[in-house]
Formats: sequence, C-alpha cells, structure tokens
Amino acid sequence: MEALEGIRVVELSIAVQGPAAGGYLSDMGADVIKVEPPMGDANRWYRGNHNELPLESVGTQFIGASHGKRSVCVDIHTEIGLELVDKLVDSADVFLSNYREPALERIGMGYERLSARNPGLVYATANGFGPDGPARENRMSDQYSQARSGISGVTGTPDDPQLIPGAIIADTGGAMALVMGILTALVARQRDGLGQKVQTSSYGAMIWMQAWEINHTSATGHLPTRDGAFHPIVSALSGIYEAADGVAFCLGIREDETWREFCEFGGNPALADDPRWNQREGRDPFRDQTAMDRISDVRPFVAEMMKTHTSDEWQDFFDIHPDGAMAQRVLNYEEVLDDEQALVNGYIVDKDIPHIGQRRVAGIPTRLSRTPGTAKNMFSDLGEHTSELMQELGYDEDAIAEVESHKAPPF
Repeated sequence: MEALEGIRVVELSIAVQGPAAGGYLSDMGADVIKVEPPMGDANRWYRGNHNELPLESVGTQFIGASHGKRSVCVDIHTEIGLELVDKLVDSADVFLSNYREPALERIGMGYERLSARNPGLVYATANGFGPDGPARENRMSDQYSQARSGISGVTGTPDDPQLIPGAIIADTGGAMALVMGILTALVARQRDGLGQKVQTSSYGAMIWMQAWEINHTSATGHLPTRDGAFHPIVSALSGIYEAADGVAFCLGIREDETWREFCEFGGNPALADDPRWNQREGRDPFRDQTAMDRISDVRPFVAEMMKTHTSDEWQDFFDIHPDGAMAQRVLNYEEVLDDEQALVNGYIVDKDIPHIGQRRVAGIPTRLSRTPGTAKNMFSDLGEHTSELMQELGYDEDAIAEVESHKAPPF
C-alpha cells in the first residue's frame, strides 16, 4: 500500500509548478486526474533546446511533472465541460491548480463555489508572487521569481552581470511548498472533516529556501554579494576548485592533519605551518571575524595546489581522508544519470517513455519505510482517460462522444 492510496486529486494546471506537485502526489499513491484543455497542457509540446526526439513524443518537462496521471481533455467553457469537471471535483479530496485565482473564478473553479459543493475539499493553488499584494496577478515563469527573490544577486562573480541559476528551482520549489500545504491540510481534515484553501507561490518558496541568507542580511545589515565559486556568507576555504585536468571539486578541509597532508601533496608544505590556517578555526571560522577576513587570502593557495594533480589523483587522496576533507567532484547531468549513489537511492530511475524508449529520469527524493511510493511509469496521451472517467461518473455514450470531440491537439 502506498501512503496516499485512496486520495483523489483533480489537477487543473500547466507548465511545472502545479504539475510537479501532482506528479509527486501520484508517485506517493494518489489518483491524480489531470484536466487538460483541448490543445493539452503546453508542456506536452514544449521541446526545449537541442531536442531531436520524435515530434509525437511528450516534452521533457512533461516527463518529470505529469507522469502517473489520468488525462481528461475537456473544454471547460462548455456547459458539459464545466459539469464534468464539477463532478470530478465533487469526487476528489484535493483540487490543485497553478492558474491565477481570478482566472479560476472566471471559469467557475473558484474556492467558494467548489468548497460549497465539496466541504471536505482541499483547494490548493500556487501562483508566481503570492495571493496578496500588487503582484498577485502578475504573469510568471520560473526565472522571474528567481530574479525577484534575490538569488541572482548572489549568483556569479563580482565583475560580471548577475545570473539566473541554470535550473528551474523556483517552479520546483513552489511545487514542493504546494505539496507541503496539501499534505498539511489533509492531516488537519482528519480532525473535523473539513477542507480549506491552500495558497503558495514560487516567489514565496524561493524566499523560504533562502531563509538563512535573507535573515543574515536583516540581522547584520550586511548585503551579501556575488562571490563566484564560494558562498557569499560562508567565510571558509570551502568552494569550487579545478584540478590539473580541468575537473572541478567542491572542497573543504576540516581536520588539521588532513590540511598538513593536503599541503604536502599539493606541493606547498610550508603553508601547513602558517599560523593563520594551520588550525581548523582559521580555515573554517565559526565566530572569529579576523579569521573570516583572512579566508580570501588562503583560497588562491588552495587553487594553486589543486592544479598540481589530476582529478583522479586528487580523488585518490580524498578517498583516504574521508573524515578530514569534504570533497565532491562536480558532476554534469550526464554524470548524475550514471551516479551509483543516485541510482541506488531511487533518485534516478529507468522509465519506458512512449516514442522515446528506455531512459533514466529523475525519481523520488523521499523514501517511506512502510508505505513507500514508486516513480510511476505512465505517460498518458491527451484525453486518454476521458471516456473511462465519464463512464465512472455515469455519462452515456452521446455525452462521452461530445466531450471527446473537444480534443484538438496542435500536432
């Protein structure tokens, strides 16, 4: 038995933030019904750069966010379309959407109306910038929430323009926050049987994920700035350094004896005796501001020493010092797909994707000992389950045919 078995979710969402939340709930056992417009969720067709996969294959964002769901294709602006979605929501525990709430109101999917029909419904929405305030109705995609959240102000080097991180962390973070809200509301419902409205945003998630950096700015009055390969607040030698062959490591050296051996192996034994850094407090300052101010002086020495050996030679060194040094080779996505640590934990799994074939894809980040989820290997065609679900709700063949005629994929 999976943890969310018996929970029905009706998802009316597009792109990543809403669908990714639904995808996780599906992986944990929920019956997720994805309601799609006549052309389908745009992510079915969005291809991204360097994509020569067959045109009939689903988009690569869709693979991660919309697997494991039953698809209903319906024009909700028609009388029968609204009636069908109403009946689906009446049967559901959760309504999930990342449409802006005014748009949901216009199509009859507002909170007051749906909760009146189904008082136990958990009504969960996520938008770009939050449910209140002047930006509550602003259009959003991932990068704009990142830009507003402050993360670009600490990404990159001081002499270069601010950067957007190379992954859709705002949308994905918003999906995580949405899942947390949904599960919390389901627990609360166990006490009194009543649902409630859950609201979050990708902007709110980005702020929450940067709580330390934002709180540090507020408490100290010091604005963190871009520091390249190093964290803007962590005053330690830890950061990213390149070996002689150009392969990078994220490296920190904590134990004093390991520091000595590192300096000797790196060809600078005299540095091991430098009183500024020969003790851990000098390399990884906890409270000493003077030591923190000196960290920028030791980093160039570490960079020079890392250039004296290849990545394999350094990996051998770090392997025999697992407690004294924290060292992680920087991987690209191809290497992550083959990483034994990711595979054995189910963070990367194999799936058979229609029109694409067997591929390794992202799995589930959480494991439950008694009711574990599974990364669902189902990629529904547009409207694949419309007839099935309408039959479950008691519709006749004529009504089913009418709704089936709504489907109008662009390809």
